[in-house]
Amino acid sequence: MSVPYAIVAEDEAPQRESLCDALAQLWPELQVLACADGISALEAAAERRPQIAFLDIRMPGANGIEVAYAIRQHAQIVFTTAYDEFAVKAFEAGAVDYLLKPIRPQRLAETVARLKERLAQPMPAAFDVVLEALRLQLHPGHGARERLRWITASIGGTTRMLPIDDVLYFQAQDKYTCVVTANSEALIRTPLKDLLQTLDERLFWQVHRSVIVRADAVDHVRRDELGKYQLWLRGRDECLPLSSAFQHRFKAM
Repeated sequence: MSVPYAIVAEDEAPQRESLCDALAQLWPELQVLACADGISALEAAAERRPQIAFLDIRMPGANGIEVAYAIRQHAQIVFTTAYDEFAVKAFEAGAVDYLLKPIRPQRLAETVARLKERLAQPMPAAFDVVLEALRLQLHPGHGARERLRWITASIGGTTRMLPIDDVLYFQAQDKYTCVVTANSEALIRTPLKDLLQTLDERLFWQVHRSVIVRADAVDHVRRDELGKYQLWLRGRDECLPLSSAFQHRFKAM
């Protein structure tokens, strides 16, 4: 088995160093990279593709929930928090783990043992539900989910972090979803129905059961000789299907 790799994302230096030191004692073979904020954690995750991530829920740049959503397909997530209201029951049900600050040595040892057992297992489907519950707890006054800012995607043998602002459209392809920007195409495993829950509905519109487009990238809509509607984006040659269920979005065009 390859040596496991982990990131520790914590904006408070003493707590970050303490957690890294404790992990070195409990799990000497674990390779650990410390990150001081959410953006550096996203960059490290894109470069190193860690199997484990210890994430502070509240961090500048990108919070721990955003980072977790970006890497949930390949990393076991442990949240660290000073606020016990984030310790929702879903954690204890096995979806993810959490460490309440200040982190107790015995509690960290239990987490390490659990991680060793789960390294070879995929993240459970319930994890997205847990993240959604956490988003609502983190921003209770918003009444809406904190929107996705980054996409972690595969381009050939490389994992890239794509800013959501660069994405022109998403299209379902077999078991994958194709993410298309002006300069690249990449694949992710997240289904369209799950993406819809994280995208800003003012910016991204579903136009077909297999397609979500950036609304301000749409150039025109046209009906073909069979009476079916198709959609074109500015600067792109391909046309995309437009379902009758979503034609109302373009009545004013």
